[in-house]
Amino acid sequence: MESIKVASFYCFTKLGSIIHKQDTLRSLCQDYGVKGLMILAEEGINGTIAGEIKKVDSVIDYIRNIINCDQINLKETFTNKIPFGKIKTKIKKEIVTFGVDLSSLNKNPGEYVEPNDWNVLINDENVVTIDTRNDYEYKIGTFRGAVNPKTESFSDFPDWWKVNQVKYKGKAIAMFCTGGIRCEKSTKFLLKEGVKKVYHLKGGVLNYLENYKGKKSQWEGECFVFDQRVSVGLNVKQGSCSLCFACRYPLKISELTHPQYEEGVSCQYCYENTSQERKKSFRERQKQIKLSELKGEKHLKYF
Repeated sequence: MESIKVASFYCFTKLGSIIHKQDTLRSLCQDYGVKGLMILAEEGINGTIAGEIKKVDSVIDYIRNIINCDQINLKETFTNKIPFGKIKTKIKKEIVTFGVDLSSLNKNPGEYVEPNDWNVLINDENVVTIDTRNDYEYKIGTFRGAVNPKTESFSDFPDWWKVNQVKYKGKAIAMFCTGGIRCEKSTKFLLKEGVKKVYHLKGGVLNYLENYKGKKSQWEGECFVFDQRVSVGLNVKQGSCSLCFACRYPLKISELTHPQYEEGVSCQYCYENTSQERKKSFRERQKQIKLSELKGEKHLKYF
C-alpha cells in the first residue's frame, strides 16, 4: 500500500506577514517530517509537499487557515517514499514567475474544462492547443497535436505569444500545464490580449492523467514533475524518466545509452557546457551518493 501522500497546491490570495508564515510553515513541516517546496508571495502560495498521510493533511489544514482561502487548488497522489530530500520555503515576487503584473491581466482566467471533456475540445479544428510548460517538459510528453512554444521558462511565454499570435488569429485557444497554476496567468494574459475564447484544463495534466475515464487518452509520453519521481504516467504512477544531475534535464530511457551520458555527471544536453573540473566535482558527489546507498543511509541527492 502506498503510504506517502504527495500534495500539490496553489492559491492566489492577498498574503500578508509572509516572513512569519514562511518560518511557521517550515517549522511545522520539520516537526511533522513533511518535505517538499513551498513558495510564498504577496499574490499567494504554491507548493508540493510529501509525507505521512495524516501529517500532510495537518499541514494543508494549517495552510488553509493561515492564508484565509477556502478555494485552495489541491491535487493529491500517493507513492511509496517521500520524493524530496528536505523542506524548503521560499519567498518570491510571484508564486509562479510570469513577469506580468496580475493587476494588468484580465480579471478571470479562461474557461475551465474537466478531463473528460478535454479530448473533444482539443480535437475541434477551430481550437489550437498550446502547451504552456517549458521545452524540456514538452519533450518527454504532451497532448497529441499541442503547440510547443519552445520556452526555457514560463516568463518567456508573453513574448512568444506576441510574436506568434497572428498564426492563431480567429481561433479558440486551449491551454494546459502540469497542475493548472501556470494557466491561471497565461489564460488571463491571452484574454487581455484580445483572444475571444480561451480554455484551461482544470487541474492540469496531473488531473487528466488521474481522472480521464475515456478509452483513448490524448496524452502521449509522460509528465515531468518537480521532485525525485522525475515523471509520472497514467494514473499518476511513477514514470520511467531519469534526471541529469548536472543540468536537471529529464532523460528518457533511450537517452541513458548516449555516449555523453554519465550518471550524476553529464548528459547529451549539457556535456559541452560543463568543464572537466566541474565534472570531477559531480563524480565525487555521485560517489558519495552511491556510498550512502550501500550503507543504507539517506542522501539529499538533487531535491
